[in-house]
Amino acid sequence: MEYPIGSPVMSTARKPLQRVLLKLSGEAFAGGESFGLDPATVGEIADEIVQVHNAGVETAVVAGGGNFIRGVAFSREGGMDQAIADQMGMLGTVMNCLALQDAVEKRGVPARVMSAISVQQLCETFIRRRALRHLEKRRIVILASGTGNPFFTTDTAAALRAVELGCEALIKCTKVDGVYDQDPKLHAGATRYAEVTYDEAIAKRLGVMDPTAFTMCQEHDMPIIVLSIYEKGGMLAAVKGEPIGTLVGGREWSKT
Repeated sequence: MEYPIGSPVMSTARKPLQRVLLKLSGEAFAGGESFGLDPATVGEIADEIVQVHNAGVETAVVAGGGNFIRGVAFSREGGMDQAIADQMGMLGTVMNCLALQDAVEKRGVPARVMSAISVQQLCETFIRRRALRHLEKRRIVILASGTGNPFFTTDTAAALRAVELGCEALIKCTKVDGVYDQDPKLHAGATRYAEVTYDEAIAKRLGVMDPTAFTMCQEHDMPIIVLSIYEKGGMLAAVKGEPIGTLVGGREWSKT
């Protein structure tokens, strides 16, 4: 089936998923605050992730660190070297991931934090084969520190890890419930897309992810599902194949 560029079509059937990577916005960990961690919110996020795990889905998670520091903004506004600011942001993701691990395990599910930078006294260093083994053993793998390199976003880390770990889709859990033709915060008449191709997203400049992350997903045919982190049961619905949020790419993958 062909779709015109940027058309807000109804979603076709999607297949249930067996291994996914969840990309979580760091800002969500702060709850209603602008900074830090809100334990109740972290618990709610853990509830959603545990639902996915309990549905039999092998689950990896990448968390951002924007509730502590956003490297690009900090370097621009504060005059700090961006490499240093980004390294500080990596440490912020470690805090988020440790908090999430604790909340997940309090719900009876084993979890492992794996970091792209060495923080040996707090968590494991990321090794692809070990991460795959954790997934096979039904442990939730929580991935910290982005790619371990400055100048790369946690979106890029999510795309990289999704490809490395053989995930069937990258589920981006953000502050909005999908991809829109305009910013829904600024335009009351903004339209949410059910599905778009990679080329449509580029042509319409929809800003699904940063260009590096998006290009990696496109090159490796990694479907991206964008949904709201605040929607109860949203992650579970996505892995069950329900037409939630916006599916980017994966047109052949979504057909029955």
